[in-house]
Amino acid sequence: MNSVLHQSVPIQKKQLFHYFNAHFNSLFYFDSNEFTDTKFNLSKFDCLFAGGVADEITANANSLEKLRAFIDKHKGKWMAGFISYDVKNEIENIKSTNEYRVQFPSLHFIVPQTVVKIIGDEQLVYNYGNAEYETTDFEKYFFANECEILFGGVSGLKPKIDKEKYLQKIEAIKKHIQLGNIYEMTFCNEFFAEDIIINPEKVFWKLQSLSPAPFSCYVKTGDKYLISSSPERYLCKRSNKIYSQPIKGTVKRGNNAVEDEQLKHQLLNSDKERVENVMIVDLVRNDLSRIAELSSVNVEELFGIYSFSTVHQMISTVSCEVNKQIAFTDIIHAAFPMGSMTGAPKIKAMQLIDEFEETKRGLFSGTVGYIDPDGDFDFNVVIRSILFDAKKKNVSVQTGGAITINSNAEQEYEETLLKLKAMQEALQLF
Repeated sequence: MNSVLHQSVPIQKKQLFHYFNAHFNSLFYFDSNEFTDTKFNLSKFDCLFAGGVADEITANANSLEKLRAFIDKHKGKWMAGFISYDVKNEIENIKSTNEYRVQFPSLHFIVPQTVVKIIGDEQLVYNYGNAEYETTDFEKYFFANECEILFGGVSGLKPKIDKEKYLQKIEAIKKHIQLGNIYEMTFCNEFFAEDIIINPEKVFWKLQSLSPAPFSCYVKTGDKYLISSSPERYLCKRSNKIYSQPIKGTVKRGNNAVEDEQLKHQLLNSDKERVENVMIVDLVRNDLSRIAELSSVNVEELFGIYSFSTVHQMISTVSCEVNKQIAFTDIIHAAFPMGSMTGAPKIKAMQLIDEFEETKRGLFSGTVGYIDPDGDFDFNVVIRSILFDAKKKNVSVQTGGAITINSNAEQEYEETLLKLKAMQEALQLF
């Protein structure tokens, strides 16, 4: 492994992104979008590029077992990858019968050929052999004045479940809550476009301008793309401490500062939103207790209100301590999928999700992240995301919300549209 440190001029991340996207058939890109408040200061960098494939693992069965062997083989190296929501079927022996529109594998991890980590004006480069460019060529391209990005876009997205049917499903889910089958369930709907071509790079940067978020990412693997502006951290490991930061509770931004503060106060004091949040916090506490050191699970913040470009969110932080030698896959097995995307109790909620939703989630509500050479990791929740299959020319976006006994069906539908807004606008690039 070679590493080179550059400390001379501000880093032009869009130009560097363009280089990686043009030169590598595989790219994982992570961007914290300069979120610096205390909620997100666990991040180790401003942005991270992982391009090319020195080695890889792709699995659709026995996924975590195969991943464990892959990680053991490459300890001390950077790794990046994703785990699709449907790995739940392997963990809990659940079946999903809905169809994909954009089908990623259940699990895919790489040891990249080249990693670039940017912190302020510093740039660290790690090469794992067989790099597809020379450093001098990279620098020449990196400091170029312009990088051309072609235009393309989608004129509109169609809902898989229309409004009338969606409202009916909400009432049916509430009947399950009344019967005591579940307490809460995250219900999502797909919005899609077919036979279209987009420019993923252009759409990604448009989405970042509309809705910058601390766990944004871009994944390119062959002809499939994930374009994400995720505000939610799933799991993060720093030394022997694990953090999870579930989001439950959403309200729109105000038209002015006064209205904005009123809406934040409304969110903080909403009985419905607090009930949603605390149910998931309890679920996360239970998940982490399976791998935590004795009596180390702690709710570090409950009902934190954090502001993003289009919404305010209620975010809680749960942590625990673990044995430093615990395997990444053991942690995932204990806590996947994330409770904020299922509901409680988790297994019954997942069974009902497969019954009521009409699109297999796939990578949506799964997780994307990295493992660094120290064994620390950071993984997001794949929400506020666009999935694109360039070969089949399909675009898929899924949004949803938590359904409780106090849910109003009309308001839940409006929340899905609120969460859809930035992705819809990012795709409208004509």
